Amino acid sequence: MLLAHRNTRLTEGDAEPTAVEKISCPAPEFGDWQVFAPVLAQQGHEPATTVVLNDVSVDEGAGPLRATDIEHLFRPGARDTPDGPAVLELGDAGLLRITSGRLAVSDPGWVSDPRTVAVPPGEYPVTLSLLRRTPWLTVAAAKVTLLDTPPHAWEMALRPDEDPELLGEGQFYGVGVDTGTVAFMDATRTVDEEGLDEEVFLPLSFADRPSVELPGTQTGPNLIAFSAGWGDGSYPVWIGRTEDGQAGCVVVDFRLFPSDEEKHLPGRTPPGPARPASRCRR
Repeated sequence: MLLAHRNTRLTEGDAEPTAVEKISCPAPEFGDWQVFAPVLAQQGHEPATTVVLNDVSVDEGAGPLRATDIEHLFRPGARDTPDGPAVLELGDAGLLRITSGRLAVSDPGWVSDPRTVAVPPGEYPVTLSLLRRTPWLTVAAAKVTLLDTPPHAWEMALRPDEDPELLGEGQFYGVGVDTGTVAFMDATRTVDEEGLDEEVFLPLSFADRPSVELPGTQTGPNLIAFSAGWGDGSYPVWIGRTEDGQAGCVVVDFRLFPSDEEKHLPGRTPPGPARPASRCRR
């Protein structure tokens, strides 16, 4: 195969076409740019004899959103927030019963394709990180504790078709929210959408009731729903892994207040449900 380039060499007032044979070359292999050297030389271009590569420092914060200060979300005490001082409290949302070995994180109004994490069947405590700013009580994060062992590392909860290498700086794959509510449940748990208003959305209150439980049968899985901190949007889900790789906890971070990294590094986008153009998926 030959590659040809139409060329016109200008002379005094006349346009003289160059023969195609003189500016044709075999189609190169990928990366073999040197085959174009004769063509470039014919056009008056001279390739550089040497190429100098300079090291460019890369901001350690570049890349997808990272789990920072997750443990800090569950330490009670005073907090500085973009809206002023607040107090962080911990709330007990009850025990979550998992029967199938898959914990699902989803908007309870949209459970057809939840984000799931493999966990052993059992009952696990659900803890809410509550940010109190008079008169409001807002859920800053929610956690299912699977093991008493502190997490050794954090990883983003991903679907099989999600690749974090495709994410830009500060972007994430997360749980999508359209009803202002997120729920922990067993992956096999079904939801009666007709009863959600009465059983979930109306009972929830920013004043005194940040979570609600939908019980299952005596041995069946239940559902624990809670208000999403910023309301509708998309939020990262983190898996805390032990040193031997077991899932020790699952956390939804509603990003109500900035981490130490976000406060001190210049140019950081303030926290929120989703950065513009981020790959935030349900």
